[in-house]
Amino acid sequence: MSGKYRINKIKQEHTIIEDVLPLLEDLAALKSIKSIIPGRINQRGGSGMQPYLQLKYNTPTGIKVLAKTSSSIQEVFVVTDYPDKTMRLMKENGLVK
Repeated sequence: MSGKYRINKIKQEHTIIEDVLPLLEDLAALKSIKSIIPGRINQRGGSGMQPYLQLKYNTPTGIKVLAKTSSSIQEVFVVTDYPDKTMRLMKENGLVK
């Protein structure tokens, strides 16, 4: 195996911020989402905040989302054929800010 694998639509090639994985699993439950690809992690200042997902913008393959915790921020790319519909569903279900 090449080190790349998926669990419930979530690509597990790179590290995922530990507290964010349950949020990504909730996203994966949406039928309009084909795949979730976690990306780069950066350090961030802050303390005591609960992890959350923040919508950013549409991409050629779907949606860019930021996963934020009190100490880190991670890019997450959501692959979907219906970005506008998926963004609406994410908001309606309280999955993103």
